[in-house]
Amino acid sequence: MARLQDEKPQNLCQYAGQVVLVVNTASFCGFTPQYKGLEALYARYKDRGLVVLGFPSNDFNQEADSNRKIAEFCENTYGVKFPMFVASHVTGDQANPLFRQLAQATGTRPRWNFYKYLIARDGRVVDAYSSMTGPEDRSFVREIEKQLAMR
Repeated sequence: MARLQDEKPQNLCQYAGQVVLVVNTASFCGFTPQYKGLEALYARYKDRGLVVLGFPSNDFNQEADSNRKIAEFCENTYGVKFPMFVASHVTGDQANPLFRQLAQATGTRPRWNFYKYLIARDGRVVDAYSSMTGPEDRSFVREIEKQLAMR
């Protein structure tokens, strides 16, 4: 997958052995303020093995029209430091391979922006979370902490 900031290819296998939170994002959505909470989760738990991966998508017609604009928005508005990737589809036949695999593993595809998938250190998909589950949700954070505690 290509990195958002410079469009250089990144191998997602570099995150093997970490707890991975995959999120489809959008710049102009009512859930966009979740960037702040996602960045806080990443900052709080990255040293324990959590990585948040953001995948901008215009599948719900709420994303900027260029990767440059998306990158600038994320950095300037929310100070996003977690890995972000170029805009791609996250639903339907055109969904990027990761989101196709996540939809198959969970039986659910993103229904809106800021849909979340939590992946255990062993690569097993733990669960999918709707946009309504914010990064500060207690049960969501407890599940992340539970996964981080497992080796």
